[in-house]
Amino acid sequence: MADLTITRTFPFAQLLVWDAWTKPEHFAVWFGGDQVEVPAETLDYVAELGRSWKADMVLPDGTRIHWVGEFIEVDAPNHLRLTITDQPDSPERSHLVVDFAETEGSTEVTMTQSPIPEGAEAALRQGYAHFFDTLEAELERMAAA
Repeated sequence: MADLTITRTFPFAQLLVWDAWTKPEHFAVWFGGDQVEVPAETLDYVAELGRSWKADMVLPDGTRIHWVGEFIEVDAPNHLRLTITDQPDSPERSHLVVDFAETEGSTEVTMTQSPIPEGAEAALRQGYAHFFDTLEAELERMAAA
């Protein structure tokens, strides 16, 4: 099994990017991209050490994906480590490590998922690129509010 690391710079302040990652009303908007829905009633997402989280992702065809995990490290607004899986009945979990670094009004986000399934890197990169495009649109909306 391999790891996947993605780095992307967002032209927004670190605290705003942190809020988009850790506040449920923003997470629900960008998690999964703009083609899916995360219904508020399925979302339990509070970035606190040791707290479990869950969310349902509803695909355009109505298929539901049940996501679960736990927050392992929370160092606001610099670092998150959480587990994640779309197989809630399985004990197997991937880890997401997300680091936030502000430079001159922009924020570099470095996210590492480990492990990733064999042969899944290309699909994951494409999926996360779409998630992050939607995250950037949510950040634009947040900044304008």
